[in-house]
Amino acid sequence: MGNITGTTRGGAPWEPQFVVAIDGRLCIGCGRCYKACAREVLDLVERESDDDESDDDQAMVMRVRDAMDCIGCQACSRVCSKKAISHAPAAL
Repeated sequence: MGNITGTTRGGAPWEPQFVVAIDGRLCIGCGRCYKACAREVLDLVERESDDDESDDDQAMVMRVRDAMDCIGCQACSRVCSKKAISHAPAAL
């Protein structure tokens, strides 16, 4: 079984890479990926904390809200300075 492939306007083959996950340990919650995504695939949520400190400033982190809406453009990972977003090709 192969992967989904497309063709660029110039005729070159292109294999889209779809969002798989965001590494919460690397993500700083800056929101750049959220702004870059035109499909609302990502969400900003509160980071789960292991400590019992009660901060008024909750740390935020991105998560994949709806991976099925991803079109494979990788705009989110191009703007991620921490390389926290992973992608993979999709099988047919």
